[in-house]
Amino acid sequence: MSKKFKRYTITSALPYANGPIHIGHLAGVYVPADIYARYLRSKGEDVLFIGGSDEHGVPITIKARKEGVTPQDIVDRYHNIIKKSFEDFGISFDVYSRTSAPVHHETASAFFKKLYDEGKFIEKTNEQYYDEATHTFLADRYITGTCPHCGYEKAYGDQCESCGTSLSPLELINPKSALSGNVPVLRETKHWYLPLDQYEDFLRKWILEGHKDDWKTNVYGQVRSWIDQGLKPRAVTRDLDWGVKVPVEGAEGKVLYVWFDAPIGYISAAREWSARTGKAWEPYWKSQDTKLVHFIGKDNIVFHCIIFPVMLKAEGSYILPDNVPANEFLNLENDKISTSRNWAVWLHEYLEEFPGKQDVLRYVLTANAPETKDNDFTWRDFQARNNNELLAIFGNFVNRTLILTKKYFDGQVPARHALHAIDRQTLDSLKAFPKKIARSIELYRFREALGEMMNLARLGNKYLTDNEPWKIFKTDPERVETILNISLQIAASLSIVAEPFLPFSAKRLNEMLHIEPKKWEDAGKDDLLPAGHVLGKPAFLFEKIEDADVEKQVQKLLDTKKANEATAPAVPQKEEITYDDFTKMDIRTGTILEAEKVPKTKKLLQLKIDTGIDRRTVVSGIAEHYKPEEIVGRKVCVLVNLAPRKLRGITSQGMILMAEDADGKLCFVAPTEEVRNGSEVK
Repeated sequence: MSKKFKRYTITSALPYANGPIHIGHLAGVYVPADIYARYLRSKGEDVLFIGGSDEHGVPITIKARKEGVTPQDIVDRYHNIIKKSFEDFGISFDVYSRTSAPVHHETASAFFKKLYDEGKFIEKTNEQYYDEATHTFLADRYITGTCPHCGYEKAYGDQCESCGTSLSPLELINPKSALSGNVPVLRETKHWYLPLDQYEDFLRKWILEGHKDDWKTNVYGQVRSWIDQGLKPRAVTRDLDWGVKVPVEGAEGKVLYVWFDAPIGYISAAREWSARTGKAWEPYWKSQDTKLVHFIGKDNIVFHCIIFPVMLKAEGSYILPDNVPANEFLNLENDKISTSRNWAVWLHEYLEEFPGKQDVLRYVLTANAPETKDNDFTWRDFQARNNNELLAIFGNFVNRTLILTKKYFDGQVPARHALHAIDRQTLDSLKAFPKKIARSIELYRFREALGEMMNLARLGNKYLTDNEPWKIFKTDPERVETILNISLQIAASLSIVAEPFLPFSAKRLNEMLHIEPKKWEDAGKDDLLPAGHVLGKPAFLFEKIEDADVEKQVQKLLDTKKANEATAPAVPQKEEITYDDFTKMDIRTGTILEAEKVPKTKKLLQLKIDTGIDRRTVVSGIAEHYKPEEIVGRKVCVLVNLAPRKLRGITSQGMILMAEDADGKLCFVAPTEEVRNGSEVK
């Protein structure tokens, strides 16, 4: 039997305040979190739904430097854009805070100081990369170089985007500063570390044993992988002048690492809410009868399932999350959403270009939610789901029911008379829907829950169509009274179960039914609208989205792509080499004989290539650009004298040559005419 909780604390990942919100953020985090919060409130639960802007870290200082303004100017600008977008979109935060607020600096500083005073940190002096041109110690993400595992030349200091391997900056080959392009130097600096390795047993028991049956497989699998690889101490401070100052002697010029201070923002937001409302915040974070749920994207799993829980455990007085239902990523028109390339649908722009259609986007993002795998948003699908589902099913049922009631009974709920078998069957089905929808929501299957909500609308639509009251009114008006009474009861239940998903439409439906919003426990009842109740004025819940509306958005993206291609600078020339350096490379033409995906990777293909001198295995990070069956038989150029290297347990004997454009698209470098395998490239 599941535990009964007295209250719920719901957090949503803090969006980074160096840009606006896009649909990827909404689908991954904020729409599912809002559905969950609204559902719980409808059940009468005590809910604290927390949001806020993450406003510290190196990217913000870089953006400020580029624009010639202060970091505070940057975060003020985007915090206000983000906050207003959420409000206009109906994300029902109880508090939306920010990590530059004094209450957050005070909370994060006190959290660190307690762990510091209790000896929970390790103090280490080590060498860190320093950019002499910008006088900056470099964050891992601002050091690039060649991955030692797969040879990818644009790996970051914390992870290789090609093979997915976690790295440290010192592992990179030919490291360079992403700020100046210069080769960084090593300098000594002192920092404090959270010894994650000391908490491995706790994490194994709490997550790997305690949550193996109730956490999503993508979350559980990533956590298990991290723990099985062995955890290491992680720095909680860094050399920077923008952030929460480290509150100990000898820490001048240092701030709390953004990954450490940002999740504490959930707690400081609760304190801000408490100061505003007069309600105590501690029970929402420290009482065992509180259920804590983190809504995040998959890129935040490690922070919310390993690092933040270790922080809370080390502090000692806080509860741990009951669940972390992380989603995968949403793509846009079959391409990765990219803020740097402006390849995104921005929420504030959508609200301007599709006024009054918040629920259409909420519906499409939920129906297409990347709950178990990456998914794709297309404008054609957006149009189809609105026109063929929201408009043709939900809206059509409500409109027909209210128009017929207005026409035949002057807008008053008619009485119900003797029931036919189809009436009893329909009412029995109506009664079952709220429980089905609730179960799916409580299991964080929001796409499934939305489907059941729409099935209730389908039930009403089919019931009305099958009974055809417009055909029998003159001969059997009493039967029409029963049909429309039951149809109106279905509409009333729809106004309840649709509210978590479509809050604006549910509000308009309540106005048309002329009723106050009802609680979840009322959904499924067959007497929500008594006979004689006067309805409001019928109106359309949804409007048709025309081809021109969609074509405009598609063209906007195409224009963005063209602009990127036109303005994207070529990659700067690498260091000068001699002719002898070039001749050391043995590049041969070859043919791909076999190709298959490397298990448990997204980017790697295992290729069997006829190089003319032998047949060899090459592992290449091109799986996101080419399907295995597409490339068998392709001519390629292969660097054959590259030292063998093991990738995911497979020995790779060489590297195929690829060209990469500004959008990150890869294409083969290959001969344009037929040549024998083994021909030298000179």
